[in-house]
Amino acid sequence: MSENWKSRTKLVHGGTRRSQYNEVSEAIFLTQGFVYETAEQAEARFVEIGEDEFIYARYGNPTVAMFENRIAMLEGAEDAFATASGMAAVSGALTSLLKAGDHVVSAKALFGSCLFILESILARYGVEVTFVDGTNLDEWRAAVRPDTKAVFFESMSNPTLEVIDVAAVSEIAHAVGATVVVDNVFSTPVFSNAIAQGADLVIYSATKHIDGQGRALGGVIIGSKELIRGTVEPYMKHTGGSMSPFNAWVMLKGLETIDLRVRAQADSALKIAKAFEGHAGLERTIYPGLEAHAQNPLVQTQLDGYGGTVLSLDLKGGKEAAFNFLNALTIPVISNNLGDAKSIATHPATTTHQRLSDAQKDELGITPGLVRFSVGLEDVDDLIADLKQALTAAA
Repeated sequence: MSENWKSRTKLVHGGTRRSQYNEVSEAIFLTQGFVYETAEQAEARFVEIGEDEFIYARYGNPTVAMFENRIAMLEGAEDAFATASGMAAVSGALTSLLKAGDHVVSAKALFGSCLFILESILARYGVEVTFVDGTNLDEWRAAVRPDTKAVFFESMSNPTLEVIDVAAVSEIAHAVGATVVVDNVFSTPVFSNAIAQGADLVIYSATKHIDGQGRALGGVIIGSKELIRGTVEPYMKHTGGSMSPFNAWVMLKGLETIDLRVRAQADSALKIAKAFEGHAGLERTIYPGLEAHAQNPLVQTQLDGYGGTVLSLDLKGGKEAAFNFLNALTIPVISNNLGDAKSIATHPATTTHQRLSDAQKDELGITPGLVRFSVGLEDVDDLIADLKQALTAAA
């Protein structure tokens, strides 16, 4: 029955648990613990937790379980573990898998906090990390070794929007028995099917498109029951990175409309990208949905032709022009989130990626003039007009 549902049906009804009151909207179970009828029942539950049983909110909660079940159903995965934030999901997935002496291969085009986890945290505990150009399969083949434990990459990089071939990298990694961990935020759960393409663990910052309205932090790790309950859960429940019941409820409400929102945002993003492609005030217009994008053929197969909801504009004139552009905008807000109903403009070089050295920024293409633009749900013609006047002001 439910396994044959289409995506939108899963997003509205998947994983629903109703109380004795048969509520329409999912209930929020704002409780940190659960009561046992007898001491024997408490003892039994600590030995083995049943399908619909709970011990403590850090271990699991009915509202959180609904979110986990729904997102796993959407992804075509066996299970999921909801976390306090997207970075809790990244650090939890990697740290639960790895130990001192392990080897990891990672794409080097990553969000600044992800780089910190790999370069500083994991290295501090004796994990060796090799960085590669994620779009170059030969570099993946050369870097992966018989002792490689895991590979990690953003399926679409932040903020330069390189698209990595999930299926090809997964094949390379699996040949040596490595676990494939994919941060899938920019590809979104609407357009991507990373589990089917070979990923073992898929990570989302639910703060982004899943919430979609800038209300709450959250993250989720999705994969097989063996990996989620055997590897991820023991680490997460003892280190405290689990999602709160209220935030899980917010994410459930977000999932109900994510398909409609993200498709509308992606349609607008393509129109904006086409409107500014070749603009005299820009060095580059970066959007995977444009035919000129280096990975556009991969986008057609891996993301069903959708380039996502984010584009980047590289202004002539560097930081001064970028700041003038940002300050002239009247509809988009200046912030560092993305995937919101409101359009958001960000200057990565001085915010999300400011901790990178100038050499790293140059290597990744994060120029002083680069502005990341997360497209919201406003009228696309209003957005284009506003961006045009801001570019005029920047010049």
